[in-house]
Amino acid sequence: MLRRRSVRAQLSRFHRVEDLLAQRSPLVEKDPSYTQAAVALVCVPDPDAILLIRRSERAGDPWSGQMGLPGGRRATSDRDLLATAVRETEEEVGLRLSERDMAGALDDLTPRTVLLPRIVVRPYVFRLPRRFDLRHNPEVAATTWVNLDRLLRPGVYGDWEVEAGGRRMHFPGYRLDEGVVWGMTERILTPFLQALISSR
Repeated sequence: MLRRRSVRAQLSRFHRVEDLLAQRSPLVEKDPSYTQAAVALVCVPDPDAILLIRRSERAGDPWSGQMGLPGGRRATSDRDLLATAVRETEEEVGLRLSERDMAGALDDLTPRTVLLPRIVVRPYVFRLPRRFDLRHNPEVAATTWVNLDRLLRPGVYGDWEVEAGGRRMHFPGYRLDEGVVWGMTERILTPFLQALISSR
């Protein structure tokens, strides 16, 4: 049984993710007027999956109730944005990451609408050997390990109706049972998944 799991892990789509990320230089937003934030894209094998959260419904939160990645704004005590991603992930879902788990960074992202805060988000990719138990804080309504096969299944990615701020709109995203993954999270996941697929 252990040998079978080891072979399956070797076939993980994530097995070369460090090399894949090392081949590119992430785009960095240098405008100091943006508030800095970071999120964690956590990858696990057997079967390949990523960690997604659904944010709690909270008044004043522009991402209230949306599917996303664990993370948040940089605190004054964070030595850098990697520390922000590690701290926020532990606070939000009880998962303790380390710099050794970090595979690389993706492009900085800013909102495409003036209706959202002036914030820049840096996604960090982490690779763990297995799924860990999670416990979320009040900011998070639910957590889920989403298998890559579900995200890549025909018909999951498309142009879907979503609601935010009392408005209904159509955006590209991944329609899952847990909700539609859209917005900045979709902009993080899509190029990452495309790079994974093209590298096989």
